Amino acid sequence: MLKRHKVLFNQLKSYREELLSLVSDVSEKEADITPKGFNNSIRWNLGHVYLDQYMWIKVLTKDNLYPDHYNGWFGFGTSPNDFSAETPSFSHLKQLLSEQTQKIIDLYGNRLEEKFPPTEMGMFTIEQALIRTIFHEGMHIQAINDLKKFIRY
Repeated sequence: MLKRHKVLFNQLKSYREELLSLVSDVSEKEADITPKGFNNSIRWNLGHVYLDQYMWIKVLTKDNLYPDHYNGWFGFGTSPNDFSAETPSFSHLKQLLSEQTQKIIDLYGNRLEEKFPPTEMGMFTIEQALIRTIFHEGMHIQAINDLKKFIRY
């Protein structure tokens, strides 16, 4: 494995640990609050991060990595108003997120530089897609930070 791939996987793990640490003291009730002025809840943000990371890999590889109905709950433009009784709970999403990085490493650790037809953003390797998802996850870490502050103060 190339050194830069090890760095990438360390970053994936580090950001995911930061995200999970950030929500470790959030209750199920708090996770479902969408404060006035916000579009989404903490639970929605977790589901969106989970979906987004697999979605970009799926766009490239066509591998079926998550149930299609996750798009209806956590896809771009959705909100907690789209949730149903089948939507994964906050605790289940934390579990899925805690397992996701290792699953990606196991499935794609040796395929990071494999070339695929490019996405609309011009990404054509899994490595490129994962770099994009790290940035995206950081944005949602900040969104969750903001939600926690607003909910608790």
